Amino acid sequence: MRRKRVTLADLADRLGLSVQTVSKGLTGKPGMSEETRSEIVKMARTMGYLTRDQKNTMAVERIPPYPLLKRRFVLLHNERSINFNRLLLAGLHDRFTEFGHAVDPVLLPAGLAPHNFGDWVEASGLAYAEGVFIAPRMDRGTEELLLELPTTRILLNYPPPESRVDSVIWDVDEAVHQSVRQLARAGHRRIMYAGDIVKQRGFRLRWQAFQEAMRDLALPFDPAAHATAPFHGTETAWVQDFLAKYRTIRPSAIICGVDEQVAPAYYALTEAGVHIPRDCSMVGMLNEPSDLFPAMSRPYLPIKEVGYRAADRMLWRLANPTAPFEHIRIRGPFSAGSTTRTV
Repeated sequence: MRRKRVTLADLADRLGLSVQTVSKGLTGKPGMSEETRSEIVKMARTMGYLTRDQKNTMAVERIPPYPLLKRRFVLLHNERSINFNRLLLAGLHDRFTEFGHAVDPVLLPAGLAPHNFGDWVEASGLAYAEGVFIAPRMDRGTEELLLELPTTRILLNYPPPESRVDSVIWDVDEAVHQSVRQLARAGHRRIMYAGDIVKQRGFRLRWQAFQEAMRDLALPFDPAAHATAPFHGTETAWVQDFLAKYRTIRPSAIICGVDEQVAPAYYALTEAGVHIPRDCSMVGMLNEPSDLFPAMSRPYLPIKEVGYRAADRMLWRLANPTAPFEHIRIRGPFSAGSTTRTV
């Protein structure tokens, strides 16, 4: 049966608003509260209404506006990505729900040996999914095996060299540049970087971006003066190195570049008698707002938005299997909190 076309009048009746108000909300015109606009957009998604711009975009990208069949996709993750997996899954779910598709999280077993990989793929039903999303923080060997899967794949990470895969990721390069520039505009010149630069490809890219940003602004920079030792979740050794580097260069501001190292760095400073931000400003690259640091100055990392965009890319790839591969980076704004001050 053909799907009934949803109109502006249908949305207006359901919301108890005028057709003009609903149209204004969907086209982004001023003159209404964000709460009302949010309710209109949410109802449009629920009922499957598409604006003219959305229809045109789907036509260009050859994505059918209404699915002919329900598809099942998989988000592959491991224990190291579990802290932001929820946000990625929420973004994927929000987008696929609009099309009637489903996405299931599948946890990769810890210590999966390469010779057992094929058996695990068969047992997990991975081979029968329409497409697979590969979360960040996979070890190199496992990621290589996953990138060889015959199923359509989207990598939620910066792609390794020569990889033949579409990729979508939140732009940590831009986030680091934003952080350095915000601090520089506030008068800071001695800026210290704290964060693991070894374990993940994204960690190394953050460190590279920091070096580039410091040099672009002609700020003093000595790579050996920063707390870049590997972080293994046991804080003592890393904290000692971090405090030693802090006492050596006495920075006026610190950028903590890895989510799980923000808390150790913050509490190490406060327990050492350093007042934030009076003695030292701090920017933390948190994956999401934290109850521990509700006012932390931070670049917004659009992780959920990456999931949403990756869902679109998956549907595009299924419709365009021979098109060139693309790497998509999603940018977010900088949020200035109470952990930074002007010098």
